[in-house]
Amino acid sequence: MPLPFDLSMGAGAFLAAALFAAAFIRGYSGFGFSAIFIILAALVTNPLPLIPVVFACEIAMTAFQARGIRPHIDWRRSCALLAGAAVATLPAVAVMARLGPDQARLVISVLILALSLLLLSGWSLTRPIGTAGHVAVGVASGMANSAGVGGLPAAAFMTAQPIPPAVFRATMIVFLTGIDLMALPVMSAHGLTGPDTLWGVILAFPILGAGVWVGSRGFALAAPHLFRRYVVTLMAGLAALNIAKAAL
Repeated sequence: MPLPFDLSMGAGAFLAAALFAAAFIRGYSGFGFSAIFIILAALVTNPLPLIPVVFACEIAMTAFQARGIRPHIDWRRSCALLAGAAVATLPAVAVMARLGPDQARLVISVLILALSLLLLSGWSLTRPIGTAGHVAVGVASGMANSAGVGGLPAAAFMTAQPIPPAVFRATMIVFLTGIDLMALPVMSAHGLTGPDTLWGVILAFPILGAGVWVGSRGFALAAPHLFRRYVVTLMAGLAALNIAKAAL
């Protein structure tokens, strides 16, 4: 049976490895799955049709992690962030759906690079941020989620605050699941989903389960804040590579 999205066997094998690595990162740190997978996918194919697959995978991974994260979720933060994302999702997806493959690859790579550099800058907030600030960051995340990287603005914002690692991880997982549930119907309405999307999700499930399981076990054994920094450095490097390819 042919692979979805007209992928060659070589590209399919590469994406399977990328999916396992991204699922491991999600299981370990609570964020980074979409950005890592999409930026790796952009090295070998147009990433835009893969974004709905990634969102369905994000939602499925939450089912694997739900029991362990429940006591640590900061519902006030996550609900405020989701309220902002709801405002931006519809117009942002409408714009992204009109981009060609090369434009989509470049826009996604530039966005990931900029947000990764923000995360690496060590930026921190000097005073507590209220509900309005969280809603504003949610708007930015909703816009970025049209490119499949809605978690990065929220991650930058939360990393800049003194939030315990377990709370950071659990709250990010809830937020990412929420924005993906918002975006999927909008993407479907713009023709970004189809039979290949379902086939891609089916093929991804066993890889996801293995990656999240291994990553979740690692969370209890090491320092997730250091791991997040390594992940963000990797994202920045891959985004820069994609931008350089687009410029040649």
